[in-house]
Amino acid sequence: MANKANADDAVIIKKYANRRLYNTQSSSYITLDHLAKMTREGVDFKVLDAKTGTDITHQILTQIIMEEEANGGEQMLPVNFLRQLIGMYGNSMQSLLPHYLEASMENFRANQVKLHKAFEETIGTNPLAKLAQQNMAMFKAATAAFMPGFERGEAAAEPVAEEPVDDLSALRDQMAAMQAKLDKLAK
Repeated sequence: MANKANADDAVIIKKYANRRLYNTQSSSYITLDHLAKMTREGVDFKVLDAKTGTDITHQILTQIIMEEEANGGEQMLPVNFLRQLIGMYGNSMQSLLPHYLEASMENFRANQVKLHKAFEETIGTNPLAKLAQQNMAMFKAATAAFMPGFERGEAAAEPVAEEPVDDLSALRDQMAAMQAKLDKLAK
């Protein structure tokens, strides 16, 4: 009974002789791109020939796949696979192939969900937050190594000069000392 309820919930799309598609739920004409988007969003739909009432969903979905493959993007169906698929038509195994392909795709989707979930559990739901936490921990470790007592809020071990020192002069002196050391190392 659940399958019948799902079939009744499907959006009915009518295809007219002029090749236009009409969405009966939204009362508007749509394109194959709209149907492709509906498919990606998991919307269940059924395409019927407007004149005969024949279900042509399979033909329309195949047409969408062919357009996706021809649009110049990355193709999903390799040539060798297509050749093997065509070779299966008329074969005694033809009736088993649709069930096999459907089960394979369901397994692929399930594995994709598991992989995504495992990735989220490993990294966390926000990879940037995890990276920020790692960077902060490294910063704190570096601060503790170069400035002991800083993390605990202790004062610096060196006494602070009571007279203000010219910062620029101090930096020049330090640079001169470093240059002298570099010159000695270079010789």
